[in-house]
Amino acid sequence: MKNIVILISGRGSNMEAIVRRSVEEAWPARVAAVISNRPDAAGLAFAAAHGIATAVVDHTAFATRAAFDEKLAEAVASHAPDVVALAGFMRILTPGFVQRFEGRMVNIHPSLLPMFPGLHTHRRAIEAGCKVAGASVHFVTADLDHGPIIGQAIVPVLPEDTEQSLAAHVLAQEHVLYPRAIRWLVEGALERRDGVVRHRGGEAQLIGTLVATRAPT
Repeated sequence: MKNIVILISGRGSNMEAIVRRSVEEAWPARVAAVISNRPDAAGLAFAAAHGIATAVVDHTAFATRAAFDEKLAEAVASHAPDVVALAGFMRILTPGFVQRFEGRMVNIHPSLLPMFPGLHTHRRAIEAGCKVAGASVHFVTADLDHGPIIGQAIVPVLPEDTEQSLAAHVLAQEHVLYPRAIRWLVEGALERRDGVVRHRGGEAQLIGTLVATRAPT
């Protein structure tokens, strides 16, 4: 049984999706711990209610980013993780932290990387006139919102879309994409070659639709 450690900063809706899907699909893994940098993160209550160990490493208690990352790494490593999943974890990690968990740490970003790394992705997609938007799951590297892409989800951008409505539709696809990518990791179904990630069994690494059939919220 493999161990998954999830890092959150807030509600952790992607964390919830991973927890639920791991049980429903009987993965050969368990969510061993949910760790947050914020004591008031709502997702901690969900994890505790599902019998998952929780911990808080409050970044405001540390004078430097390196000191925070060292303590966070200790908390993560204490659960012997096979996969470390960033799920709305709003901290930039130091290269030392990334190196320690390299190859088993993943992130989900609400854009079709390499487009729109960083913040305000949905607003930027609308302002750029993009006809599609989406989310990407990728291995974490020292470069922010970069790293080999495991899978992506796409949604159409409608003329009436706002930043909020587009975010909601992308998030719905994230809740499908991220658990699928984590399952692939725990199953050992992925291979990396020349910076490109492939599924050994040929499962689709792109989900969603280009057909504009929805109404904006």
